Amino acid sequence: MKYSILFLGLGIMLLGTLSGCRTVQPWERGTLSDYTMRPDRDPLTDSFREHVYFTREAAAGGRGVGGGGCGCN
Repeated sequence: MKYSILFLGLGIMLLGTLSGCRTVQPWERGTLSDYTMRPDRDPLTDSFREHVYFTREAAAGGRGVGGGGCGCN
């Protein structure tokens, strides 16, 4: 009884995993390569994220952001 529930659960997980796989057709690639899909589309947001990252990591310098620790440059 325990093994049938185990195999049923594994089968459902396998089907759930396989349902996430999809082939992108050539005419759909234009939508996925749109400017709004790029993670680096806003330079102000990028500099803010780098500032927050280096502030939290207490790192000094690197990638155009100086200082570290308290967030005051």
